[in-house]
Amino acid sequence: MNYKIVFFDVDGTLVNYEDGRIEESTRNAIERLKNKGIHIVAATGRPLSMCQELRNIGIETFITANGAYVKHQDQVIHKIPVAKEIVQAVKAFADENKQSLSFFTEQLSMNNVQEEKTLNAMQETLSLLEFPDINEDILAQEVYLMCLYGDEDIEKKYTLKFPHLLFKRWHPYITNVLQHDVSKSIAVQAVLDYFDVSPKEALAFGDGDNDIDMLEQVGFGIAMGNGSEALKKGADYVTKKSAEGGIDFALRMLQII
Repeated sequence: MNYKIVFFDVDGTLVNYEDGRIEESTRNAIERLKNKGIHIVAATGRPLSMCQELRNIGIETFITANGAYVKHQDQVIHKIPVAKEIVQAVKAFADENKQSLSFFTEQLSMNNVQEEKTLNAMQETLSLLEFPDINEDILAQEVYLMCLYGDEDIEKKYTLKFPHLLFKRWHPYITNVLQHDVSKSIAVQAVLDYFDVSPKEALAFGDGDNDIDMLEQVGFGIAMGNGSEALKKGADYVTKKSAEGGIDFALRMLQII
């Protein structure tokens, strides 16, 4: 198959899950893909502001906020904003109940509830070592995703309070709070449409449960060796771990580079 586009999850895939670095072999693989004229897309739970290192290695297309906001160079090609009144209501409930809530615009910010478990979850999923800024003016901005930090019992309080919203857990301590469904697969299709590429001409790499739908959306899905068992089970191929040069290894095995 002559693949025209490759989608990469970021944390645990492009970025080494052990130390947060991009392996030299991964940098070289990205360069070789670019030289062959293959589109490269980063698909991440991060906001756009946390993707500068990826820009530095030549990536120009970003699926951010787990699929809620997509940008190619300076052009927004897909976005699903949350209504301001919903942001206001969920924030007020989180503040009242002392639960952490993060907001994704092109930047990442949060309410004023900061706890150790939240920071641990942010470190595991976004490679953050400190809390993002507290944003008391979030209602003046366009929000594409909110993340609630808490276990399933905490989530249940919100599903009862806001039965009209969608709650999608993708980490033991993180739940997406959505007005409309967002996913990497929906965003992937928007990117494919933008570049006029069919799904069968696309590859995808991932490591987490929130990458399952993305791998299913493309012609060939590759799970990292450090990936979740559920992802590996449904993948077309399981490569080495991100810390062991798994991206370069898979692309060479498939004779793409």
